[in-house]
Amino acid sequence: MKTDAVLIAGPTASGKSAAALALAEHIGGVVINADSMQVYREAPVLTAQPDAQAQARAPHLLYGHISAKEVYSTGRYAENAREALATARAMGKVPIFAGGTGLYFTALTEGLAQIPPIPTDIRAKARALLEDIGVAELHKRLALRDPETAGQLRSSDPQRTLRAYEVLEATGRPLSHWQRETGMPVLAGLRLARFVLDPPRPLLRAAIAERFEAMLAHGGLQEAMALADLDPALPAAKLLGLRHLIGLARGEKTREAAISEAVIATRQFAKRQMTWFRHRMADYVWIDPMKGNIITAYELITV
Repeated sequence: MKTDAVLIAGPTASGKSAAALALAEHIGGVVINADSMQVYREAPVLTAQPDAQAQARAPHLLYGHISAKEVYSTGRYAENAREALATARAMGKVPIFAGGTGLYFTALTEGLAQIPPIPTDIRAKARALLEDIGVAELHKRLALRDPETAGQLRSSDPQRTLRAYEVLEATGRPLSHWQRETGMPVLAGLRLARFVLDPPRPLLRAAIAERFEAMLAHGGLQEAMALADLDPALPAAKLLGLRHLIGLARGEKTREAAISEAVIATRQFAKRQMTWFRHRMADYVWIDPMKGNIITAYELITV
């Protein structure tokens, strides 16, 4: 089966970037980011973006192209992904989407609700309200008007609670209603090779710990301090390890405590990613890196 595009999903530290690069070199591809944290230009180390050497071996798109101070949504990602797809086609190369953000893969393969842009004044008022009353109280107010959406959100999640509240204020319709009206998927009509990297848990746990040590050794602490004053309601404030490294730099945490807490939080995040993949990507080809690799798996389904 000939394929028009490749999808490579997997939890953090599972080797997605390396797998995508290896496949890109093998088949003549362009690696396109599908990870919501690797879009930020101020955090290439903290988000483990492909380095200059990797990007010299094959074209990479949508990495580090957005400021951490911007609100970057899945809808904007879908627009950028369409542009990246067109760029890959113009280059005559196979687009290889690699990342760990489930909603980005939803945008690629299933489509998203076409929610109108939120007016600036409504966004400013909603953010001021969040700062004034806190996320728990904002969540309570959302629950009174949109219990379905509120029931799907943690009351401690400022980003998603704020987004749902903004949509309700701007459109008069609950976010849950919009989400039932999906638009055209980015990859509609294309023949897709779809993979999930599924490393054994001990291997993944070790990789997460090693990655965090590498981040510290290559400037992660400096990146974290540069983002210390980031608005907590912004998506980039959820960067893995960010608050732990800020605590370390400020002397509020020991190095051992910062590493331990960041590694635990990252393992918990990886577990949530895997839960999503199992529920939403059961029909993908799952690869245990201890037993196979992306090139072999790709060749098996494209014979």
